[in-house]
Amino acid sequence: MLVAAAVCPCPPLLVPEVAAGAAPELDPVRSACDDALGVLAAARPDTLVVVGPAGRSGRGRHPQGARGSFSGFGVDVAVRLGPATGEDDERELPPSLAVAAWLLERTGWADAPIEALGVGEPLEPERCLETGRELAARAGRVALLVMGDASACRSLKAPGYLDERAAPFDAAAARALGSADVAALKALDPGLAYELKASGRAPWQVLAGAAEGAGLGGTLLYDDAPYGVGYLVAAWS
Repeated sequence: MLVAAAVCPCPPLLVPEVAAGAAPELDPVRSACDDALGVLAAARPDTLVVVGPAGRSGRGRHPQGARGSFSGFGVDVAVRLGPATGEDDERELPPSLAVAAWLLERTGWADAPIEALGVGEPLEPERCLETGRELAARAGRVALLVMGDASACRSLKAPGYLDERAAPFDAAAARALGSADVAALKALDPGLAYELKASGRAPWQVLAGAAEGAGLGGTLLYDDAPYGVGYLVAAWS
């Protein structure tokens, strides 16, 4: 059963070495993510599952101990998804899960075993919900760390340029995540999310499936759009 969830954005810029001179600008986001992970630890889960968007090569399960790197972003920073277990996995963590691993290392996570799941952007809502239900049934007390950004179209300099639909989409997602509104998350339009480059849509709908019947409440810890990309941080417990 799902007992807690943290929702965090997944830009590699969260890693200070990647952000370089711009690193201080994202300190409020990092702090909010730390607070959200604290809610997970306080829930005393039996297992933590990290869910994040992934390209084709990064989809599927990644075991505890899987490695990630930010070398593709020009910095020599490596991460590991919790302590090594001896399970062989040659695949590198996709960027969203590498950011999650960095956040977990940053906060010293040692509260429960970890595994991760890379979710493809095209995954249909019903499959997302089914996946979430399966994750919630993994143990008596399951926590989720859900990675993903809102729209990337909030300004003229945003990666997806300015789209007038972006702010309303992000506001709806923020309301849903901040109030643990499972029905509202289920209702997010995958076509619109794709057009707005919102990588969090599928992971958020996995969360919605996992949270069915759990009776969790939510708190929105951060809602802003640095660089024209919507970053949302929320905690459910």
